[in-house]
Amino acid sequence: MKQALYGFLLFVFLALPPVANLLESLMIFHMHMQMPLFIVCGFLIGRFFQLKFPRFFAKWNTNGVPGILLFTIITGYWMLIPRLMDEAIASPAVEWFKFLSLTLLAGVPLRDSWRKLGSVGKNVVYGVFIFIFLAVAGIYLGAKNQLCNNYQFYEQKELGFGTLFVAVCMIIFLIYLLFTDQSEFTEAKPEQDCANSD
Repeated sequence: MKQALYGFLLFVFLALPPVANLLESLMIFHMHMQMPLFIVCGFLIGRFFQLKFPRFFAKWNTNGVPGILLFTIITGYWMLIPRLMDEAIASPAVEWFKFLSLTLLAGVPLRDSWRKLGSVGKNVVYGVFIFIFLAVAGIYLGAKNQLCNNYQFYEQKELGFGTLFVAVCMIIFLIYLLFTDQSEFTEAKPEQDCANSD
């Protein structure tokens, strides 16, 4: 349960108004630091839900596909619609929906789904997120006008270039996975995970 406790403590820390305001003060921090950290919270807290509700995950997320679809929808929702970052700053209700949705509807299902997916499924997920990141980069780099009221025009350009950089890194990583033999790592992984599990 230590992982869940760490995840909860991280969630509380990130939700503190001074911390949230700091991470939301820069557009690139908002999308590429705060949002992923809430997913990490959910990933850690997910261990608690897996132990408490094993039948639920066994029934509704047998092969990991439903969970990874939910994870993709939630992350895509927050990344692909620029107006949502504005609303998250202007409205406390939207901000808390962002906190909770990224933690419980993205991080938790990611935790339960990732190990259930085969190598092909994981590569498909990488491909989908490369597409999402490229689309986000295209939106912010291609926009001729300011997309968010709370961020300056140059900040959306920074976000666009930052997102493009992440997409290129993911492409390199995917190429590495496709052209290297991962079998010895996948065989050793379950034992390591069992040793580290609580």
